[in-house]
Amino acid sequence: MLTYPNWIQKPCGVRVQHDPILKISNLETYLVSSYIEHRRKIKEIHTIAIVLRNKSTGYHCLLCCKGKNVSIPAKYSIHSDHFGFKYGTAEITCQLPKICPKPTHVSITSRSLKKDGSLQNIHTFQPIGNQQTQREFPYEFTVCISTMFDYGNVLMLVQAMEMFKILGAQKVAIYKTSCHPVTQKVLDYYVDQTFVEIIPWHIASYINVSRGWNSSVSSGDLHYFGQTAALNDCVYRYMYQSRYIVMVDLDEFILPLNLNNWSELLPILEKKYSQNVGFEFESFFFPTSITDLTPDYLPNSWKNVMGVNILEHVYRLVNYPKANPFKVIVNPRLVFRTTVHGLLRSVNNSIRVDSNIAHLYHIRNVSSEIMLKYFIEQDTRLRDYADSLIPAVSKVLQQVLDII
Repeated sequence: MLTYPNWIQKPCGVRVQHDPILKISNLETYLVSSYIEHRRKIKEIHTIAIVLRNKSTGYHCLLCCKGKNVSIPAKYSIHSDHFGFKYGTAEITCQLPKICPKPTHVSITSRSLKKDGSLQNIHTFQPIGNQQTQREFPYEFTVCISTMFDYGNVLMLVQAMEMFKILGAQKVAIYKTSCHPVTQKVLDYYVDQTFVEIIPWHIASYINVSRGWNSSVSSGDLHYFGQTAALNDCVYRYMYQSRYIVMVDLDEFILPLNLNNWSELLPILEKKYSQNVGFEFESFFFPTSITDLTPDYLPNSWKNVMGVNILEHVYRLVNYPKANPFKVIVNPRLVFRTTVHGLLRSVNNSIRVDSNIAHLYHIRNVSSEIMLKYFIEQDTRLRDYADSLIPAVSKVLQQVLDII
């Protein structure tokens, strides 16, 4: 049996937690994940965190370097997209010192090391990701899904996974808090395929999270289960694993109108706009209250499966120009901060894609008040994928749920 030095089993004598979320002792600060930021003149540790916005705190990075502890003063900055909630996404950064150019683990504290070199209330380290930059990537497109809670829309989940495959994704990252047992069976199937990575997302165990985005309407201390922190983690997690990341929800599909998939679309967008920008896709709402029950798109085997059939929804609200939200496909190496709709800080600004080239197909509940403000028109583009989508979904339902 192989044995390893103690500092490998317990780096610097401290246990390691690989999953988010890690609370800092005696502080209203929660660490999500840490990565090396290679794009600065001096390399930094970039820690994504969730902090209490009205509390000013001084931080230190405690680095583990080959069994030795190194303490470095840190800076922090709160993102602007806190939506008025008490807590917000932040980044805590510290420059890598010459004596510790390649730390393997980090923790954050309000104090530096004691005079004798021992730790101040540090019981857990986080691993530091992105140790090396890459120029070749195992994935062309990774879809970032944040966040999943109490999710039971089983049919749409399978349809979304198979649509993402058809559109060109090789990986889907899902930040999961909770779901229905049948949903979990579907997730397990896609995890076994190595198509889905589940990132456990337990911020609700620490903070009173909101189930909505508007603090004046939705109670809670943190916007929508910490969605923006999850999205920022996804950018850094896949920065050197994926050529592009696609930031959408499970009821959203970025569809090219005259092309088949994202692999065909992105080269055209980069030629038309630029290779060094993110691409914004305007959202068109397809209300779940309006259905088209054409039999060809309603397989009998789907009828007893929980959830929405996306192929029933082909009527959209006609948008006012540039008035609607959007979602983004972007090279993650261009991004420093992201948010739900767009990029907060990036190498260059993102660009709105002409909706006649591609747009976002968003199947959602729409209030009657909003419905009255818009005309409705038919848009059957999603059904162009039905010949591939229907057999793929039916096969998964049969394998996972034993539905024939």
